[in-house]
Amino acid sequence: MLALAGYQLGIEFRFFDPNAGAPVGQIGQLIAADYGDQAALERFLEGVDVVTYEFESIPVSTAQDRLLEKQLFTDLEIPTPPFAAVDNIQDLQRAAARIGLPLVLKTRRMGYDGKGQAVIRDAASLEAAWEQLGGSPLIVEQFVEFQHELSVIGARDTAGREVFYPPIENVHREGILRKSTAPAPSVSPELASVAIEYCRRVMDRLSYVGVLALELFSADGVLLANEMAPRVHNSGHWTIEGAETSQFENHLRAVLSLPLGATTLRGNTVMFNIIGHIPPMDRVVAVDGAHLHLYGKAPTEKRKVGHVTLVAPAGTDLEPRASAVRAALGLGSDVS
Repeated sequence: MLALAGYQLGIEFRFFDPNAGAPVGQIGQLIAADYGDQAALERFLEGVDVVTYEFESIPVSTAQDRLLEKQLFTDLEIPTPPFAAVDNIQDLQRAAARIGLPLVLKTRRMGYDGKGQAVIRDAASLEAAWEQLGGSPLIVEQFVEFQHELSVIGARDTAGREVFYPPIENVHREGILRKSTAPAPSVSPELASVAIEYCRRVMDRLSYVGVLALELFSADGVLLANEMAPRVHNSGHWTIEGAETSQFENHLRAVLSLPLGATTLRGNTVMFNIIGHIPPMDRVVAVDGAHLHLYGKAPTEKRKVGHVTLVAPAGTDLEPRASAVRAALGLGSDVS
């Protein structure tokens, strides 16, 4: 999606991925090798002016560690759920006594879409959670009884100029993003300003360049930072049709020192991820205004293989069309 946004700007691309079957190979030159393959990296870099990434789990030490992330939020006076580092079962037991149950135990590195996590609801489950995830550095956090999951996406360029998209309301099931709505219907203008300010603090502290997403819980009117994603983000895929400038184009503009584009919304937007199967295309595109994106990925269980976006003028009821898309995708009523 970064490349598709950049080709219209006349940008040329080369891609590096350990998977020789990566879908991006369908649209450009792909260097397929392990991240540690120095010769392959040198071939990849030959003649390249700018390198960026869309997946943070590569062998670098920045923005991968959930403990360092939470400590950064605390330093920036961004509220978070109570947390503690866990290196052994005794650490976990002490954290449970201090923070209280329920808890979420997570690997500090790697893990996404619900992977590398265990919910601990009672003291009897502490040992089992440790057995499941022990062996790698961990963090444990208070399980938050939130009303809404939100994200806010910002872009910052090489000169420190910034733009922000309005907060997005997200629905996850089994740790996987299923639906995003923009602007978030549950967020007041005042709360939106707070969310954007938190994202701004993170980007400014890191002297960040590119698109960054900050994921938040909204609990009883208070925003708690969950984690950040230093890249273009799944909850911002709707911006392709739903905003004047997509997150993908703004990321490219930022890293290439081009003027950032307007983030003005084109209306109310809802996006559904397509997970684990390819839906009947005719049913999806039959829905008025449905924008279908398939990624060229082989469908496997719980794998995101595409998304559908609906956009309508502000004040328009999107629910009838959203209901039709849910039905076409085979989504249950819990994704509403």
